Amino acid sequence: MQPLRITIYTFFIFICLSFSTVEKPYYHKVPAHSGDDVKSFLKRYMLFEHDCNIREFYILNKLKEGTTQLNEGTKYFLPVLIYTYNGKSIRSTVGLEGWKQAVRIKQYNEVLKEKKLRQQTIVNSNILWVPFHELYCVDGKLKEKLKTERPDDNPQEVVVVVVDKPADKPTETSTADKTLNKDKLLSKAYRHYPIFGKDHAYIPLKTNKLQGKVFYIVGGHGGPDPGAVGDRSSKQLCEDEYAYDISLRMVRNLLEHGAIAYMITRDPDDGLREGKYLKCDVDEYCWGNKKIPLSQKKRLLQRSDSINELYEKHLKQGITDQTVITIHIDSRSKNARTDVFFYHYPGSKDGKKLAKSMQKALAAKYKKHRKSGAYSGTVSARDLHMLREVKPTTVYIELGNIRNPTDQTRFILENNRQALANWLFEGLL
Repeated sequence: MQPLRITIYTFFIFICLSFSTVEKPYYHKVPAHSGDDVKSFLKRYMLFEHDCNIREFYILNKLKEGTTQLNEGTKYFLPVLIYTYNGKSIRSTVGLEGWKQAVRIKQYNEVLKEKKLRQQTIVNSNILWVPFHELYCVDGKLKEKLKTERPDDNPQEVVVVVVDKPADKPTETSTADKTLNKDKLLSKAYRHYPIFGKDHAYIPLKTNKLQGKVFYIVGGHGGPDPGAVGDRSSKQLCEDEYAYDISLRMVRNLLEHGAIAYMITRDPDDGLREGKYLKCDVDEYCWGNKKIPLSQKKRLLQRSDSINELYEKHLKQGITDQTVITIHIDSRSKNARTDVFFYHYPGSKDGKKLAKSMQKALAAKYKKHRKSGAYSGTVSARDLHMLREVKPTTVYIELGNIRNPTDQTRFILENNRQALANWLFEGLL
């Protein structure tokens, strides 16, 4: 009986190992070459074009966002999942439904073999390399075609991270070898955006309504410039903090519906905030980890240049539907009440059309929810830098008077900040 037991046990172990290999793909780890930075390292493996690969690279290797230089000889995790090929098909190995997706993965492995980054074919090695973006990214048109040439640009914020599904909220997998339990993966992968803060970083994809569209959301002022300043209950209200929080909520809405969305003004640690009184600080920076200058002219040029660089990048990729929304809070005498109002650049038909659409959405919401009178927000033309100098269609929004006590309730209450973000988002739709 002993040999039989051993045989059965061995067979059992074989079956378990077979299943564990299929169930737990792992991330590939390779050493950096001399002179490598993140860009060259990922371009070598055809991963740099998809921005979520870049973000995943930082997360996998616990690198600070914006780190560029890598250490020669140090091994880094690549956003490439390694599967044991089952000998039948790529689709059944990975659990895919799409034939085109499987073809792209096959082509990816073949190109890496030609570049001598893979030593053997899939069939000969029984190893399948699957780039992260093929499984978990939402990149609009970028996902339609696998390219071998990569544009020279900076990574964007759009990011997808594989997460487990605990009882309360999703958390990033944290095993030492970054293995993934396929049974526990969410049916609809959450995407991970640290900029929203620890408690709000994971975002599901609800729809693809805005797939293939790019939005640049700019919270006014920031860094050394707090913008307009009000006071309430002996607390200081800084325009840049409230404009930033509403902008961030708006970006979240855009991402939930498949858009590519950038926060141009950024704060490393604020995230989405609760409560009435948001602490004033000066640690905001501009997209691309650029320090915000004190000079207003330099500050505005920095933002418009950043947007225009991203605009040209996406234009080369064939994405023409690009929009800028810049959000401010006005400052007038305490007695002056204002509704949310909109500016577009003089002569911009698309800007005027979008501004009116957003105004119309707000008017409908206020008609339903406001008891104190009709909404009176206006749409008008104005020659402002952020309307004149950026290439995409742009709308400039003023949310109210930061010094007026009634207007202040529009943005100091968290629910109102979320409502504004939701209503403005509906206007974009």
